[in-house]
Amino acid sequence: MEKLVSWNVNGLRACVSKGNFYDFVRRENPDVLCLQETKLQAGQIELDLPEYHSYWNYAEKKGYSGTAVLTKKEPLRVMYGLGIPEHDHEGRVITLEYPDYYLITVYVPNAKEHLERLSYRMTWEDAFLAYVKSLERVKPVIYCGDLNVAHEEIDLKNPKSNRGHAGFTDEERGKMDAVLSNGLIDTWRYFYPDREGVYSWWSYRFHARENNAGWRIDYFIASEALAPRLQDAVIYTDVFGSDHCPVGLILK
Repeated sequence: MEKLVSWNVNGLRACVSKGNFYDFVRRENPDVLCLQETKLQAGQIELDLPEYHSYWNYAEKKGYSGTAVLTKKEPLRVMYGLGIPEHDHEGRVITLEYPDYYLITVYVPNAKEHLERLSYRMTWEDAFLAYVKSLERVKPVIYCGDLNVAHEEIDLKNPKSNRGHAGFTDEERGKMDAVLSNGLIDTWRYFYPDREGVYSWWSYRFHARENNAGWRIDYFIASEALAPRLQDAVIYTDVFGSDHCPVGLILK
């Protein structure tokens, strides 16, 4: 069995200082932990996790974005970004190659409150899906992270009032439709197609988390070829330390 976990920590140093990060890692003991929104530069944190190899992709802009992967098993190789300069300044993608699949951590650009980044987001989505499909020609792919979209109405508490807002525009949801019609699986819905009220992100405003007024925007997406190996999907709603909670995938 392999346990893969993804967590948008919304500032790794803050998450560690609150005590939640190490508590969670030691409790769950994942084989691989993918992080988004690390919000740091090289040398700004020293993690006390000697059993993990760590790989980091920092944004050029300080205190912004950034991804990391902590893994117990050393990958065959590691690739950073998409290989497209316009998309590779913000530290959003790390790909690890293992013998039987690629694993990608990704922090998808937010369309922003007034949708000023929506057109860029559409360009990004097309480039990222093309990247995933190019890897899939070699071996299956698992990608995980904060995808900044609630796909269906079941994936957020208040779909009617949020329709057309960042993360729940028809355009963003359409890009997720394209992913799932291209031989890829939303692993949470694969196991729990009708489960309601389970979210991975809550606004810091309006007591959203205590009222469970959340969104499911953190995912594990897997190639259909890996379906026989999928054992379970997890959303760790009891874990604090960020405005997101971790999500997981268990492989046979």
